Amino acid sequence: MRLQGAVVLVTGANRGIGAEFVARLRERGAAKVYAAARDVRTVQAADGVQPIELDVTDPRQVEDAARAAGDVQVLVNNAGISTGTALVTGDEAAIRREMDTNFYGPLLTTRAFAPALRANGGGAVLNVVSALSWFTAPGSGAYAASKAAAWMLTDSTRLELAAQGTHVVGVHMGLVDTDMARGLQAPKIAPSVLVGAALDAVESGAQEVLADDWARFVKAGLALDPEQRYDRLFSALGAR
Repeated sequence: MRLQGAVVLVTGANRGIGAEFVARLRERGAAKVYAAARDVRTVQAADGVQPIELDVTDPRQVEDAARAAGDVQVLVNNAGISTGTALVTGDEAAIRREMDTNFYGPLLTTRAFAPALRANGGGAVLNVVSALSWFTAPGSGAYAASKAAAWMLTDSTRLELAAQGTHVVGVHMGLVDTDMARGLQAPKIAPSVLVGAALDAVESGAQEVLADDWARFVKAGLALDPEQRYDRLFSALGAR
């Protein structure tokens, strides 16, 4: 589908990758961008940008947003968190927060907006996932588990929404140069590179985006057995 003239809702739109989506969608001629955030005061107002209050972990707010933005043609599930929590020894509440935000959040929004997408011609859902949907590392257990669930959410909703003509895209990447990755010393891609590749996929009909070399490297090793796969991954991480 063409993004020029489209109506798009972006979750987590107040900073980082989400704010980049809003800016690039305006450049591509989107007619209206709903910039969703828990606190709309943190959204930068601009022509064609309509702030909308949305905490993706709150079912009532999700339903309210779907009613208020019934003209949406593209849903960008970008909102996410990383708490650095391990699965065995980490705080259970933090693990649930990651699952609530990174998996149940896009699940709730997709379910809520699916009728509007159908009514508006099918449209598209774009899920910002991660290369950590395919591997994990010490301290990343909760995040990786939530992103693995988001990957399967993407595949499942792609199949379930095909009959109504909704195109579902999954975006995978390594580190992006945002506040979330500020303390990590490793190669990072610019948000503009990630967002550009993601929006290109919406317009071209591609189903999956491997936005950087790290995402391509990780996916290429999925056929290996776990010991070989993690030897390969940790060797590469040590060299980064």
